Parts: sequence; C-alpha cells; structure tokens
Amino acid sequence: MTSIPEALLWCLSAGTAAAVVLAALSIRASGQRKALRARLAAAEEHSSATLHSNTELSARLRATEAEIRHLAGARLPDLTMALAHPHVPVRGLLDGRFAGSETDEALSGVLEQVGEAITKERQRVDAAAQSTLRGATTTIQALLYRLQTALQDMQHKYDDPQIAQDLLDADFLNEQALRRVQATGVVCGAWPGLTREDSYLAELVVGATSRLRGYERVQISNQLRDPVAVVARAVEPIAITVTELLANALHHSHRELPVTVTLQQGNRGASVIIDDYGVGMHDDEIKHAMELLAGDDSLLLTQLGDPPRSGFAAAGQLVRQYGFGVHVEPSPYGGVRAVVYIQGDPLLTVLDEAAQPMSVMAPMPRASAAGTGAGVRDRSSSAASVLPTGAAAPASAAGVTGGTGDIGAAARPATAPSAPSAEVPQADGGLPRRRRRKPLSEEQADPHDDSTINLRSPEETASRWAALQQGTESGRAAAQSDPPRRPEGNTES
Repeated sequence: MTSIPEALLWCLSAGTAAAVVLAALSIRASGQRKALRARLAAAEEHSSATLHSNTELSARLRATEAEIRHLAGARLPDLTMALAHPHVPVRGLLDGRFAGSETDEALSGVLEQVGEAITKERQRVDAAAQSTLRGATTTIQALLYRLQTALQDMQHKYDDPQIAQDLLDADFLNEQALRRVQATGVVCGAWPGLTREDSYLAELVVGATSRLRGYERVQISNQLRDPVAVVARAVEPIAITVTELLANALHHSHRELPVTVTLQQGNRGASVIIDDYGVGMHDDEIKHAMELLAGDDSLLLTQLGDPPRSGFAAAGQLVRQYGFGVHVEPSPYGGVRAVVYIQGDPLLTVLDEAAQPMSVMAPMPRASAAGTGAGVRDRSSSAASVLPTGAAAPASAAGVTGGTGDIGAAARPATAPSAPSAEVPQADGGLPRRRRRKPLSEEQADPHDDSTINLRSPEETASRWAALQQGTESGRAAAQSDPPRRPEGNTES
C-alpha cells in the first residue's frame, strides 16, 4: 500500500519537473521569436532605407547628368552667342534644387573658364586680322595717294575738256576708294596717313564734303565769329570724322533732301553740327553708335556687322586718340543730328587771314552788320577763350574799335595789294591782337555802305566763273590758229 502513494508522488514530481522544463522552454522560445522578429523588422527597415537611399542617389545622378547635358547643349551655346551679342541671355540651371550647391559652383566655373578662353581666342584672332588689314590698307592707301597725285598732274598737263572731265571723274572715284581704305585702316589702328598744315575749319568741312558722292546736297552755313583753324596734327582726323558723319547723313536721307552743316563758335571751342532729314535712328541704334564713337579699346571687327560699317568706329578711334568729341542724337528735323565738338585748347587756333587767305570755295561767315560801327561787338574775349594759351587772335580792321571787322573778306580773291598788319597791344594786359590787313579796295569804300558788308551774291560768283571760262575758251580758240604743236599737252617741246 505504501508503494502506490510513493509512485504517485514520484509521478507528480516528475510531471511538475517536466512542466517547469516545458514552461522554461516555452519562455525561451518566445524570447527567441521576439528577438528574431525584431531582427527581421530591423533588417526590413535597413533594407527599406537602403532602397530609398539608392533610389534618391539614382535620381540625383540622373538630375546631374541632365544638368551636364543642359550645360553642353544650351548654356555653352548661349554663352558663345552672348559674348558676340551682349543682349542674348544665358540660361540658368535646369533643376533649381542645385542652386548654391557644389554642382552649381562647378558648372559656373566651367562657364567662366570657357568664356575666358573664347574671349582670349577671339581677341587673338581679331588682333591678327587687324594687323593684316592695317598692313594691307597702309600699302593700298599709299598707292592711291600716288594715283591721286598722278591724276592731278595730268589734269594740269592736258587741256582737252573731255580728257579733263574724264580725269576729274577718275580722281573722284579714286577719292571714294581712298576714303573707304582710310576708314578701314583707322579702325585697325593705322595712322590717318596725311600730315597737313593748320587749316581753317570752314575749308576743312568743304574738303570733307568733296570726298562724298552727293556732295551737292550739303549746305554749309558758317556762323564762326573768328577765322578759326584746326591745328595741323588734328586736321586729317577731324576731316575723316566729318566725312564719315556726312556719309551717314547722305546715305540715310532721300537724294532730293539737303544735309545742313552749321559751324558754330563757343567760348571754349567750335562745333560742326550736321542735320539730315532722313529716316533717323532708333534708341538702340543711337546707343550703339555712341558706344562706337566712344572709341573703346576692345572693339572687334566682328562687332561692325556684315558687311562691316566702319564709319562710326573710325570716328571713335580718332576721338580717343586726338581728344575731340562726337555726339549723335535725334534731329529736330526728324533725322539724325551729329555734333563734332573741337576743344579750343589744344586743337584750335586763329590764323591771320592776310598772311594765309581762306580759299574762295570755303563758305563765308554770315555776319550781320559786320564792319560797321553800330553793329560790331567786342569779340576779343570770345576769340581768346577759344584759343590755346599763347595764341594771338586777329583784331579789328582800321577805324573799328573792339571788333574783328569783315572776317569774310579774306575768302574773296585778292584784287589789290593789302596793307601791312600791325600788332595792337591790349589795354588790359591781355594777348596782343593782330590787325587784319584789308585790301585797298575795301579801305577806300564807304564803311557805312551796305554793299561793302554783304557777301558776294551767287549771281556775281557765277558771272565771274563764266567770264573765266569764256576767257579760257577764247584763248584755246586763238591757240588753234597758231602753228600746230604737240597734241593734248601743255609741256614744252
């Protein structure tokens, strides 16, 4: 009987131990399952993060590749175009998320380096082209000057009217070619090619007009108070500038419309004002013209258009080198107004009209009541202000106090001997004033007679030229009755 309870107790003890073991195993398995699930969850999160990171990295890589393609296909061509035409914009980043990033800095660095390389190469190529053109134009210009001299010699040599007319036509065509070559050479940095003497401003403008086709449309009004002249070193540069401005005015206005030129004298210099009645210029064109007239050192031949327009560019180079000024603006007449301002110091002087008479082809000043006591103003201060320090201005004629007299008399042909000039000291300690020498015919005339004041009329000038032509023809007719001589020549046998 005692063995049965013991057996039951042993069974119960064994069952309890087994239950405890099973419970422990169950708890341990549960912990392992939780740890496994945690590891699985962490692995899934890491895998998801890795996948997301890989996806973001792939998207950024594709965006960077798109920016590089955009740089090569759009931004670099825009940069190349903008260097030649500054108004063309250069496109920015394709994706705004790269703004301020290292990628943006790297791409901007590429643009800067490419731009500097293109600019240096363009300047090198343009400098080589300018050097070649400068050498070529200098040689051609010298040959054209020799041809001009030969044509002028033949004009004096042959007296046949038809030959003379043909020579004049050939000389005018040579002048057109010379003007174009000269302007091209000046744009490329060449010297204007001529050295002249001190020349009256009125004569300079007439000479510039004679270089142009359509010169008969140019109407010159001389409003200078004194016989103002341009110093020798600036004569040809100013003549080139006036010529190019007149060429622009003639080209952009109707062939039946005039181009007016006004010579004005100020306190500190003189101005040549050119007005046309043509189509005018837009604001952008005027802005571009002023940039060319400013004489920028970095001017490239490619900026002159196709075909190149070298007129304003040549004027700008001369403005920078010689110190006078040029300004263009809309004209009150609807076209374009161009003003060439010449500073009195050091580009202007006043010549003695008796020692160096003005050409008869130069326009005479339109001085109202000049030479009379009632209408004469004191111009000593104005003449002194226009001149550089140390230059002397011509004073009044005999019998007139404080004026310059008839300053247009020197432009007329001399018909009588002239009286000697005299230095008249200034009472206020200023510069000495040279008294202009007047022809005896003017001294004997009544100073209050209006006929001695008015300028020669066109009819009188035409009659004088007609008389000269008739005398020439009568001389040729008389020469035909003489024994025969060498045909078509005035040279001695």
